[in-house]
Amino acid sequence: MVAAAAALAVCAGGRVRAATPERLAVIDWALLETVLALGILPVAAAELRQFRETVVEPPVPRGVADLGLRGAINFELLRLAAPDLILNSAFHAWADPNLARIAPVETMSIHRPGVAPYGAAAAAARSLGARLGRGDAAAALIADTDAVIAAAGTAARAASGGRPVFLVTPGDAAHVSAFGPDSLPGEVAARMGLANAWGAETRYSGTAPVGIEALAARPEAWIALIGPMPPDTLRRLGQAALWQALPAVREGRVLIIDPVNPFGALPTAARFARLLAAAMVPHG
Repeated sequence: MVAAAAALAVCAGGRVRAATPERLAVIDWALLETVLALGILPVAAAELRQFRETVVEPPVPRGVADLGLRGAINFELLRLAAPDLILNSAFHAWADPNLARIAPVETMSIHRPGVAPYGAAAAAARSLGARLGRGDAAAALIADTDAVIAAAGTAARAASGGRPVFLVTPGDAAHVSAFGPDSLPGEVAARMGLANAWGAETRYSGTAPVGIEALAARPEAWIALIGPMPPDTLRRLGQAALWQALPAVREGRVLIIDPVNPFGALPTAARFARLLAAAMVPHG
């Protein structure tokens, strides 16, 4: 009996759970992609339709229950999924009191002010690997991600001509959000050996909202347009005189990148590196 008790942990709400949880629910997307990359299938997760369109990798099997929007979680469905552990981040801490009534909640935040997101993503993978009995899988994920970024960087540097690159998400025909070096896309680009053309300050999100005219400050740079972006954005940009006047646009140094979750983890980092290199190489 003593040995059995030692193998169990009691949550704050009084429920008993196994030391290595078997039924996970995941609210935060960065943690969800990490868990999936470790080969663990959660019983439930939030906002899966948008996850499949934006995060894309790793794929989420259809059998995972969709808890609805991260800002409006279906707690009844979560209760029916009967998780023995819920993973969340500070982004969605508002839900913790209600989540804790269903199962123990563990909070792990990859994206935090003043913290390099890539290192935090690797640390989260190690921590989750240890917590979930997938330490070897976590080590492999980190090594594989480093290798993907290194290979993508070799290809991208050869095609870039030594030029820096603006990493931006369009807002409308006159504004973009520029990713700084403190963002996940910015840090991945740096690890690829590409210079970030946006060297000014960013906000907590690792981006800076700027007018398109700011992209003229580095006329030699590439411009990578990273999705998701509002519908019809490319058509409206094509009709904007200011956009057409940018040297990168006139000289064909504009890259279109599929949707990426800027608040992702290691799988997002690897996917972004592949997408950026694949877009740049044909122009090199």
